Amino acid sequence: MDASEELPLVHVSRPGTVESNAPAVVLVHGRGTNERDLLSIGAQLPEELHVLSVRAPNSMGGPNSYTWYDLDLSAGGLHASQPDPDGFRRSLDLLHEFVEAATARYDLDPDRIGLLGFSQGAITSMSALLERPGAYRWVVALNGYLAESHEGDVEKAAGKPVFIGCGSMDQVIPPVRAERAAELLESGGAYVRFETYSVGHGTMPDEITDVVAWLEGWI
Repeated sequence: MDASEELPLVHVSRPGTVESNAPAVVLVHGRGTNERDLLSIGAQLPEELHVLSVRAPNSMGGPNSYTWYDLDLSAGGLHASQPDPDGFRRSLDLLHEFVEAATARYDLDPDRIGLLGFSQGAITSMSALLERPGAYRWVVALNGYLAESHEGDVEKAAGKPVFIGCGSMDQVIPPVRAERAAELLESGGAYVRFETYSVGHGTMPDEITDVVAWLEGWI
């Protein structure tokens, strides 16, 4: 799959088995990687999904290395970081614009588009859902947290399915932050499934198996 620059975000596209009005997933990678990082996960998702994997807009200077935003470390270091507001705002706007444009470009069902994000991508995906709950059917957030900027909007996720997974040995984003995200979204009325896995800042096969099984009930 070649990367396309036609839409607001560079991306790769893998059509599913549904030819028109298709359900879709947008893969949102983590800091320091690119649009190809989550394709191995995308390949394991239900075959009817049109998979779109997007590239973050900001280069980190290295080859194939991108980020959604800079980190605000003022709260005490990486383990307590928050998104830099300006970069976060820009990336959220671009993600919303991308989904809107991709829906028309690829003949997607606007009522069956989900987000699957890892780390920064998970943080971005959860905030995107809270900003535009009508645009996203479900969210899978792996090894992320809910940004403080959006904690007051959790009621906007009422009725939305959200899968939150984290690594019990994650030293980048401590599992307690993912657990707090699950608790906040559940308090707002989202249908939350929260799982912890014996891994660090990454994923493992059992986790993806759980995600796929969970998705079967929501797509």
